[in-house]
Amino acid sequence: MSVRLPEGERKRAPLFILLILPFVMAGMSEAGVACDGPGFGGPISSAAASDTITFGFAISITGRTAKEGEYARDGYQFFVDTANELGGIKVGGKTYKLELKYYDDESKPERSAELFEKLINEDKVNFLLGPYGSAPTGLVAPIAEKYKIPMVAAHGSAGSIDSRGYRYIVGIQTPARYYSRGIIDAVLAKDSAIKTIAILGESDPFADEVTSGAAAYATDKGLQIVFNEDYPSGTQDVSGLLKKIKALSPDILLSSGHLQDSLLVVRQSKMVGVSPKAMGFTVGPSSPEFRQNLKQDADYILGATQWTSALKYEGDDYWKTPSAFADAFRAKYTNYKTVPYHVAESVAALIVFQKALEKAGSLDREKVREALQGLDIDTFFAHIKLDAYGVNSDKPMAVEQLQPDGKKYTVFPAAVAEKQMLYPMPAWDNR
Repeated sequence: MSVRLPEGERKRAPLFILLILPFVMAGMSEAGVACDGPGFGGPISSAAASDTITFGFAISITGRTAKEGEYARDGYQFFVDTANELGGIKVGGKTYKLELKYYDDESKPERSAELFEKLINEDKVNFLLGPYGSAPTGLVAPIAEKYKIPMVAAHGSAGSIDSRGYRYIVGIQTPARYYSRGIIDAVLAKDSAIKTIAILGESDPFADEVTSGAAAYATDKGLQIVFNEDYPSGTQDVSGLLKKIKALSPDILLSSGHLQDSLLVVRQSKMVGVSPKAMGFTVGPSSPEFRQNLKQDADYILGATQWTSALKYEGDDYWKTPSAFADAFRAKYTNYKTVPYHVAESVAALIVFQKALEKAGSLDREKVREALQGLDIDTFFAHIKLDAYGVNSDKPMAVEQLQPDGKKYTVFPAAVAEKQMLYPMPAWDNR
């Protein structure tokens, strides 16, 4: 365990195959693919043909971040199915169908790196899509750079990735160091008298940058940081850290990690009796599994999110608006009651590729790389304007809250709030 101090920011597959594939996959393992050898998930489809553009990626289908990986994969697949159903995409006067080829990285960053090598050298994919998480994205980015293959990273927001000056990788997310700003701003808007904040985070590249960014922003806002520590990835007990936090009685508790981390922190906060005025997480509350697992204990909790269907973007894409996208996705994937932002990120990554390919007028990787640099487009996901580092650094975050009626609402920014934020969070024994 380490103590953090605030720091600065800094081919073609026939269409019917694609349509029946989800039903075939449902009969397989959770990995969603057949085995192709020890540790490998089989590819989704056959080798690319000259009139097909193949995007390759490894994703977490099993392991610790399997649920987030499932969302990411479904988003990628939804875009490909939609584009193909509408006839494909036109590049340089020729129309191409799209296909995906992916493997299960088992939620292991080093495995993801191995599989990206396989996608490039054996499967001969045209372009790359990012894995889930900053740690695997950080490991596969130099591989894309080595082979000079453009990659759009939809799910890796750590600044340690873009700070290395890679030329073949671009990212569409708000950078990790900005993740918690919306939660802090939302609470301050409700109660300008709050004074103290506790920060708890997983020890990984993404969470490290979230917590350091949160500490810096909280300090700028005049808040006193009374606690700022991390815990090892995969830990099953943070009760000792929460007992320390309880003794300090912070106004806000911010926690950074992934879905399993947020579930753990909430459960053990209730067990220990940690009851701040507001509790917020970077990942977790936006996922349906958060409510499913925590039931009423999810009430009043805030979640930072890259996207919600309540936002007011107007895009130049198939869906135009967040609400129209959410409706279309749920119509196809009826098991989703709400659409997690991970899904929208994946779709946005392929919109970026589509626009870059159209701009390049070619599948030539160098021309596509050049088209990606400085891309400035409007989408249902957000305005995407890639800076000199290939990062969508001006994109704001939103904040959601789970409320006692069993639903989740966008509560910040105020201009798009579906409901007022409920504040303060009642003590666990007073609900």
